[in-house]
Amino acid sequence: MFADNTLTPKEAVRLCALGTLALGPTRYGALANSIRHFISRITGPSIDVMGVSIELLRYEGLVEAIDGNGMEDDAKLVITEDGQAELKTLLTANVRPAATEISKLVVALKFRFLHLLDEVERAVQAELLIEVTDNELVRLDDLRQHHSNDEGYLVGWLDHDIDLLEARLSWLENFQKSLSN
Repeated sequence: MFADNTLTPKEAVRLCALGTLALGPTRYGALANSIRHFISRITGPSIDVMGVSIELLRYEGLVEAIDGNGMEDDAKLVITEDGQAELKTLLTANVRPAATEISKLVVALKFRFLHLLDEVERAVQAELLIEVTDNELVRLDDLRQHHSNDEGYLVGWLDHDIDLLEARLSWLENFQKSLSN
């Protein structure tokens, strides 16, 4: 993890792999395809992000084969207790404040696997996502105000992004309320 307790790109892939296995046993090939499909649809194809090996997860004891050896025989894989603990650590990590492709991926993974956390942990994550969105909104609003009299199209673009963030914030606040019902 980065110093601010946010995920590196490789840790985001680990989260995707472990979360997928937490949903149920999955064959090696199907797991690899699922990870590749989800991540490439959020971030686009990226060698840097795709570099996490399922074999490394097996070596670290986070996943294990239950009916085979691994990639060579397309073994069915399951998450271990250590893998469950690592999943929780990854799933409860902070989100980087800047709107990057990796931040977008981490948020999407949180929503994909949030139901695997307990009620209190889900509420904490909802609050974290609200705070990150609110901070991003403040940052863009400050930039917009600073350039409000500039020529060109920047203010229009910033207004568009601010509108999107305000809609996201509203959605997150409604989501947070739904968690407590």
